[in-house]
Amino acid sequence: MKALYSIAILLITFSAVAQEDFLAKQYFNDGDFDKAVVYYEKLAKKNPRRTDYTEALIATYQQLERYTDAENLLSEKIKDANVFPTLLIEMGYNYRLQNLPEKAKEYYQKAISQIEKNPNYGYGIGYRFQKYALLDEALSAYTKAMELNPQLDYNYQMARIYGEQGNIEKMYVSYLTLISEGKTSKSNVLRNIDDFITADAENENNITFKKILLQNAQKNPDILWNELLSWLFVQQKQYNSAFRQEKAIYKRMEGANMHRLNTLGNLALEENETETAQEIFQFIADNSGDAVTKLNAQLNLIDIQLLDPSEKELQTVQKQFDELINIHGYKAQTLQLQVAYANFLTFKKETPEMAVQILKQSLELPLNARGKAFVKLALGDILVYDKKFNEALIYFSQIQQNLKNDVLGQNARFKVAQTSFYKGDFDWALTQLKVLRSSTSQLIANDAMQLSLLISDNSLEDSTQTALKKYARADLLAYQNKTKEAITELDGILENHKGEKIEDEALLKQGKLLESIKSYEAAEYNYQKITEFYASGILADDAHFALAELYRNTLNEPEKAKSHYEKIIYNYQDSYYFPQARKNFRILRGDAVN
Repeated sequence: MKALYSIAILLITFSAVAQEDFLAKQYFNDGDFDKAVVYYEKLAKKNPRRTDYTEALIATYQQLERYTDAENLLSEKIKDANVFPTLLIEMGYNYRLQNLPEKAKEYYQKAISQIEKNPNYGYGIGYRFQKYALLDEALSAYTKAMELNPQLDYNYQMARIYGEQGNIEKMYVSYLTLISEGKTSKSNVLRNIDDFITADAENENNITFKKILLQNAQKNPDILWNELLSWLFVQQKQYNSAFRQEKAIYKRMEGANMHRLNTLGNLALEENETETAQEIFQFIADNSGDAVTKLNAQLNLIDIQLLDPSEKELQTVQKQFDELINIHGYKAQTLQLQVAYANFLTFKKETPEMAVQILKQSLELPLNARGKAFVKLALGDILVYDKKFNEALIYFSQIQQNLKNDVLGQNARFKVAQTSFYKGDFDWALTQLKVLRSSTSQLIANDAMQLSLLISDNSLEDSTQTALKKYARADLLAYQNKTKEAITELDGILENHKGEKIEDEALLKQGKLLESIKSYEAAEYNYQKITEFYASGILADDAHFALAELYRNTLNEPEKAKSHYEKIIYNYQDSYYFPQARKNFRILRGDAVN
């Protein structure tokens, strides 16, 4: 019974201490230091060996400018021979707060001298100096500890300090030494260096980093330096230079695969560096020993040819597909070939019947659930192109049922909504879109929200949904690559439904189509109309982003681009485009962007 009573008392004591600890932290974090100090004084008195309570009480005294109380407490603790030397730094910092630098320095030196007794103190002392931005002292502590015990290694911490001090060259050298000696990972170092590198190849930090890498490569021709140079060139968007490094890596690495080159090719393609992307994928196609990797590269080369093809180029691509089909046939391992060929036949050659036959034949292959979904999505898209909406809906619905929680399933649900929209079944489209607005894919969720608002807004105003039906027709024409017909259909909406909610949707859609046929001034005019007349509408951020991208990527007017990115940053912070707008704005301004 006595034992149970003792345990109960102990539990109550622990509970009281925990509550006081919680309240002390809460009051301190809230800036209510007068209340926090009461609890920390109790905790420090009850737990004299708890350094955290002592330091928290000192910090509270300092917030209250009770420097003498902090000094008295520290003096008492420092008398203990076993005290951890960071309290000496705290005493120095307390003098610093009182603008007594000489006294502060005296205690900093006392703390550093403790490392002679035990070099393992080096990390704790150095880290505490860093906490107070006492970088020279932190370097002294780390250096002294390593001199006394060569097994200790604080070079990583020291490299960070060099960066904070602005000694960029020394920071680079330190980090690169750590990587080359295998003391830290390349990715870990690049995360830190990334803060000092910009997209501007003429930036001083970039030039310094490149110089050091080239010097290291001359002294020791290791693949590491090629990898880091490639990384630097990618940051600078110099994809051709990165490609040269990646080729060197591939040729020197035994058993190397094409993964790095493929990633670089896709990146160059995303950035519209089509010539470099073409060179990269051609290199992969010529050198890869893996059939699937080689095929993917060949399909990427075809995609580049199809960006703006002439009739002659279409004939060339047809021959290339014929050759690839002869080589690979119809196999489960090469579904990407069948799907790419079917899309080519449909969207470029306007012969969907043959494409449907190819994909239905592919569905008879032994495929897993995701393989079947991949083919059915492509088949559904082609049936929509051919206006066979009901059959397309069957395939999309099957995917949706079989892969409910998968992105493929969510994509299929969106296609059900989109197909229903083309068909004019707006109510069923809305039902599907409501579910997708909480999709795990931000892109699908954003597209679902846009289409949902388009339908609901234009159904309330016009019960006959006349303008909405016209827009759906235009949207389908655009989907079928009948761009000029789609533009004409949208002209009809803009002429006959002025001032209606559908107008800004029609302007935005038409602007995108005008861009695709290189009518840039007309596209600019459409976007500007939205920003001028629909500034508080739901598409204002879309129009600002479209203008910014047009000015940045096509019209070469960076100042105008910055202006529109800035509008999104300050006026549309909940916009889907906000993160990209902020990143692009910072790039144009010349900032270092992670």
